Amino acid sequence: MRVDRAVDAYLRHITIERGLSEHTVGAYRRDLAVYLQWLSDAGIDDTTAVTGAIIGRFIADRSSVVPAPAATSLARLQSSVRGLHRFLVREGIEVEDPTGRLRPPKMPQRLPKALTIDQVERLLAAPSAEDPLGIRDRALLELLYATGARVSEAVGLDVDDLAHGDVLRLRGKGAKERIVPIGSFARDAVGAYLTRVRPALAAKGRASARLFLGARGAPLSRQSAWLVIRSAAERAQITSEVSPHTLRHSFATHLLQGGADVRVVQELLGHASVATTQIYTHVSVDTLRDIYATSHPRAR
Repeated sequence: MRVDRAVDAYLRHITIERGLSEHTVGAYRRDLAVYLQWLSDAGIDDTTAVTGAIIGRFIADRSSVVPAPAATSLARLQSSVRGLHRFLVREGIEVEDPTGRLRPPKMPQRLPKALTIDQVERLLAAPSAEDPLGIRDRALLELLYATGARVSEAVGLDVDDLAHGDVLRLRGKGAKERIVPIGSFARDAVGAYLTRVRPALAAKGRASARLFLGARGAPLSRQSAWLVIRSAAERAQITSEVSPHTLRHSFATHLLQGGADVRVVQELLGHASVATTQIYTHVSVDTLRDIYATSHPRAR
């Protein structure tokens, strides 16, 4: 099968059948475009001609570019290529998977950066309660911290997803749904936004079921949500880096520090594997170690 057609078929598969998000599919598309170009430059246009040795040379070439790619980028590239060839074998298009012996690069362990509870409270209080968009921004921030939702999940919420009172329906990766509790602070903030602000925003644009709307009435984008978080961090005078995932990291870390079971946190975050969630336990252990070192009379 021609490589370009194989890539197109695989992208359709992960979009339609697997239901991956537009953001994830875009990352696969960019990675496979690099792979497709490299194979073309090497004179390879058919998937049958791709061998393990060729895959190895491709990865070696990508590892040696200047500036050197991050380990996470290289790992994602390998994952994209591996996914393509495994798909071809599953579909009966190819007999063997040339990526069978491909090993991912060793990833440096990076602990999530969580805010302190005081920093979170300052962040949540930063948007103006007198400004309509400030009311919206506070509702978004409160909801992110109350539920541990990804930013893409939050901006993808419909008003009907709030219909269950003290729980919220989130649609995560792979179109998987989960139900999470939502505390009184977030409920009050979202309620104020729904009654005082959203009707006026909705009147400015086309009818949309999305919960969070922009200043012109269109659904709030991920990029706009990121700007909301960054602006709130600046207002709260938080000097550490605050990313779209910061409140999610803080949500998980504070739950574990408060005694929540890691399996419960896994379910709330929507992680497929508990191993992904367990990285947050290292943050909690570090906190315990610091408290022990400063509090125990025989710690030093």
